Amino acid sequence: MSSTTNYILGVFDDEDEVLHAVSEVKSKGIKIDEVYTPFPIHGLDTAIGHERTRLPIAAFMFGTLGMICALSLISYTMVFDWPMIIGGKDFFALPNWIPVTFEGTVLFTAFGLVITFCISNNLFPGNNVEPLDLRITDDKFVMAINLDKNKLGQDEITKALKSSGAIEVNVK
Repeated sequence: MSSTTNYILGVFDDEDEVLHAVSEVKSKGIKIDEVYTPFPIHGLDTAIGHERTRLPIAAFMFGTLGMICALSLISYTMVFDWPMIIGGKDFFALPNWIPVTFEGTVLFTAFGLVITFCISNNLFPGNNVEPLDLRITDDKFVMAINLDKNKLGQDEITKALKSSGAIEVNVK
């Protein structure tokens, strides 16, 4: 969020109130930019209108890449580079490679998802973002409404937030 953008912040005390307020505010034609909560609220993402995340697709891709890399490394080292007969088995003993392949899949998936999550949410070292309200991380629920993206004025949005149960309304 840029510092030149004006936001109206509706502060709520209870998670049920903010969940109910989202549907009330959206029914009045107000576009909600984001709702900040100290803990996850079930159903809030669909109430706001967020799309389903694509992280499972990325997880599958990273897992597939990990499996291919693990199988390639094992097959290269055990079949081509340094073939050894271990326990009277063939050079290409696929059942013996399953545990290492599984571990490689899990390793690539875990590291890949952490990196993807951090990049997609701009969470990297040196990126200091100030919260709109310091109480977001403690005990309050804050609904942020961008004034530039809404057709209604500041007074109408403030009235809508107050009528939906906001304990205070601030402009940042």
